Amino acid sequence: MTASIDRMNPHTLPDAGKIGYSQISIASPGRLAFVSGQVAWHPDGAATPTSLADQTDIVARNLQRALDALQASTGDIVQMRICVTDLDNKSQGVAMTPIFRFLAGAKPGLTGVGVAALAGPDLEIEVEMIVQLAA
Repeated sequence: MTASIDRMNPHTLPDAGKIGYSQISIASPGRLAFVSGQVAWHPDGAATPTSLADQTDIVARNLQRALDALQASTGDIVQMRICVTDLDNKSQGVAMTPIFRFLAGAKPGLTGVGVAALAGPDLEIEVEMIVQLAA
């Protein structure tokens, strides 16, 4: 399903489109799915990797699995919230590379948040999504 989501980067705000997201996303009336924060946990219970890059790859796969379960695509994502422990320019760059690869050109609203900790002591990133569904 390709949702009817209008994306805006008004000239009165910084051009987020150059970076890969939209300042404003307008979703048409309809059903929304609120996808809980996905972390670097494998469905089979395998160990969580220690690097942020490897954790982000697993998070992106989990996000794709959630979209598949919803019969949705990255173009249907209205909003993403990305939480990273010890967020700085370096960790932001490491995390956003796999996230933008996952988005494959879709430009939902994005919010990045630096946090002190996540649900487990070994976790470095968590991403949640709001997805527009077919009516």
